[in-house]
Amino acid sequence: MPTPRELEMNRRDLMVVAGACAAFSAAATGTRAQPAPVGKPVLSEVSFSVNGRRHQLELDTRTTLLDALREHLHLTGTKKGCDHGQCGACTVLVDGQRINSCLTLAIMNQGAEVTTIEGLGGVDNLHPMQAAFVKHDGFQCGYCTPGQICSGVAVLEEIKAGIPSHVSADLTGAMTATDAEIRERMSGNICRCGAYSNIVEAMTDVAGG
Repeated sequence: MPTPRELEMNRRDLMVVAGACAAFSAAATGTRAQPAPVGKPVLSEVSFSVNGRRHQLELDTRTTLLDALREHLHLTGTKKGCDHGQCGACTVLVDGQRINSCLTLAIMNQGAEVTTIEGLGGVDNLHPMQAAFVKHDGFQCGYCTPGQICSGVAVLEEIKAGIPSHVSADLTGAMTATDAEIRERMSGNICRCGAYSNIVEAMTDVAGG
């Protein structure tokens, strides 16, 4: 006859098995406990300029600038890659500085001047950086290219302004668009096709090197 200790252990084992079976059953049927929605989304008006045109939108306060551009203004040139600020595919220019648009809320850019790849140039009037990417075959699949080009434009402006990077030997002297400077400054823009050498050539060409 089992002892009280053995009975208790058997009872615990049965509870563990029952719990595992219930979890497996829920996973197999695809059922998951979801938190019940609480209240309505908080909406707010935001106004900013995109590619020289003023826009006023009423958005959920959680809307990122990336989603505002793509889903509300239908400017789909800016790409959603990782959506975590790690790949650079969503890079745009805000007041002349490059940012990852997936990491900033639209309402944080009230009154800002936003430039996307569509605002840099089109088929009939390519921006010099766009033309250089075509000339030097700086892309393959092209998914990351809008972010690469926007970032490339900003990088050359940073160098021209004398803003140092991690690899700058002289923090106060004139900056030059060397391969090392370009690669360091563009390291946040990931190209899964590996067109990095051609991207450097395109940027060097625009920089006049």
